[in-house]
This record gives sequence, C-alpha cells and structure tokens, in this order.
Amino acid sequence: MRIFVTGATGWIGSAVTGELLAAGHDVVGLARSDASAETLAARGATPLRGTLDDLGVIKDAAADSDGVIHLGFVHDFERFAESGRIERAVVGTIGDTLAGSDRPFLIAAGVAGLAVGRTVTEDDVSQYVGPDAPRGGSEALALEYADQGVRSVALRFAASVHGAGDHGFVAQLAHVARERGAAAYVDDGANRWPAVHRSDAARLVLLALEQAPAGGVVHAVAEEGVPMRDIAEALGRSLDVPARSVTPDEAPEHFGWINRFVTLDAPASSALTRERYGWNPTGPTLLEDIAAGGYLPQA
Repeated sequence: MRIFVTGATGWIGSAVTGELLAAGHDVVGLARSDASAETLAARGATPLRGTLDDLGVIKDAAADSDGVIHLGFVHDFERFAESGRIERAVVGTIGDTLAGSDRPFLIAAGVAGLAVGRTVTEDDVSQYVGPDAPRGGSEALALEYADQGVRSVALRFAASVHGAGDHGFVAQLAHVARERGAAAYVDDGANRWPAVHRSDAARLVLLALEQAPAGGVVHAVAEEGVPMRDIAEALGRSLDVPARSVTPDEAPEHFGWINRFVTLDAPASSALTRERYGWNPTGPTLLEDIAAGGYLPQA
C-alpha cells in the first residue's frame, strides 16, 4: 500500500516508517525541512515538503494514498491550545478526504488522563471532545469518521515511548535532574507512568494498519505503570545524582513545564490489544533503558 505518514521523521514516526518499508509498503512522508526530506529519501521513502499547517498539501497526499498514519503534532507546550487547533484541522482534513473510501486512518493519541483511580483499557472512551480539549479532541474526532466510511483507528501510546535517542518526557526528567542536581519525585512517588519501547510501538502500528477495524483502539503499552519513584531513582543512579522527594508546592519550581505530567497516575492496560492482534512486546523496559545509559547527556 501507499501510506502517507505525518511525523515520519519523528521519534515514533521514524521507527514506524522503517516497519512500513520493511513490510513492503510505499511511504510518503511529510517533511518540514530539507534535512527531513533527505533522511526520508535515504531510507527509501518519498518525501513531501510541507508542515501541518499546509492543509492543501495534506489533503492531496491523503487523497493519493491507500491509507494515512498521522503521527505528527506541534509539540509547543507554551502554545498548547494553538497546537490543538492545528491538530484538529489536520484530522478533519484527512477524515473528510478519506470519507466513503474505507481506507485506514490511524491517529496518534495517548492513554494518560483517560481514567482516574483505575487502569485505562481499550474500551475506555476518550473524554477529550471538542476543539478546546487537549490535542483538539482529535482522537474522538477521528473515530467519528468510522461512521463515514473511514477505517479510523486510535493509536494510544504510553506516556513514555523510550529507547536510545529518546527526547520525550523521560529525557526531560533527566535534563531537569542534571540541571537541579537531583532526580525528584512528588511525595512518595507512587504514581505510575505506562511505558513502551519504541520498536514495540512501531510494530504495533503496522499490526493496526493491517488488522484493526473501523473505530478500533489499540494501546501501545508494554508496562502498565512504572512508579515515578523508581524512574527517579534509576535516573539518579545513571546520572550520579541523588533521588529525593519534593512536595507538591515545590514541584512546579523543580520540574518546570513538565510538572503538569509528573504527578499523573496513569496506569494503562494493553491486554485487549495483545489478545486481538497478537502483539507481544519484546524490547527493553524503561528502567533497563535508563540503566543502560540511554539518558546520559551523550545519548
């Protein structure tokens, strides 16, 4: 199939692109820079210059594809509402373009915040609805197109998609630990982050492209929940800084913008995903990646 991928050179997208090419698919990747275009071309994909603001480019690429995997997002936490509006416009453009075609439309989402006080499952419906919701309510919007002849599928990724070269949340925690001279957790650090190795997440995206039905939800979660204290202590050992508790009042100053995430207790299950698609994560755990030096400065 000819698959149009946004975020094709991103942290998850580059691994997904590799899986698609290895499986024999043709990949057209949205590239916002010459460097990204060169990277895609070197891997055997077809680069398409443009950004997520270029809705005309995105519409034409979706129309010319056999399916779309939307992994791109404007990660600007200082302008998060604007990022959500951009995301919603992209999802609406792709959904409208694919309507009535029964072609697959896979969209990146997350498991965090979908339930309080219990483990999130694939049967949980996202409460983030409407243009003012986080990420513009894009998961709910995408799944609405299942009733309009689109095989839309929500790809819910764990809070930590880790591996060598990770520049996401755990990398930011490592940066804060080096800057502050301590790897911190809030109160007793019992709140949990789900995690998955990037290679396992990419394999699941390919399985979902091939097998998931319209309206399907898959959870790219290998570990249901790693306690924040364990993450901080592992970072402390790796970075040779102490691990310590901070109070909720101290946390905003210590963590900065990532403070909004470090207190989340967001365990998530992937039991249904494993059963339905035969997905079996085999990559290293988050703590193994930290212990192996994956979050040292030179990494």
